[in-house]
Amino acid sequence: MKAIIQRVNQAQVTTEERTLGKISKGMVVLLGVGQEDKQQTVEKLAEEISNLRIFSSADKNIDRSVRDIEGEILIVPQFTLYADTSKGNRPSFMKAADPEKAKQLYLNFVDYLKDNSRLKIATGEFGAMMDVSLVNDGPVTIILEE
Repeated sequence: MKAIIQRVNQAQVTTEERTLGKISKGMVVLLGVGQEDKQQTVEKLAEEISNLRIFSSADKNIDRSVRDIEGEILIVPQFTLYADTSKGNRPSFMKAADPEKAKQLYLNFVDYLKDNSRLKIATGEFGAMMDVSLVNDGPVTIILEE
């Protein structure tokens, strides 16, 4: 799995003029699922993300997690994180999981965070063309891969 995490003051994802998910202070997680991923990968990455210390404490040190600040998470599926452009200008997505597996592991990731934290979790829609808007905080952007 690959994830791009952005610390945000607010974010939302829409499709066809409909709001799918909206958060205030927290993080946006763009999540890609690879061919080799399994439930163990889901749980490990979800724990890593929810405990990632990218928020500032009162003394301005970056030493707090989204759990510590009782923030929110917007999770958006994004298979294009597995783009391979090593053989030209047209990306190949051969390393991305097939849609059925990717959707199931994406939903498992969302459910795992909902079941194992008290955080507000909002989502995009798997397979939909979405517009993501956000107000970056910092900016702080972290790339994780399991």
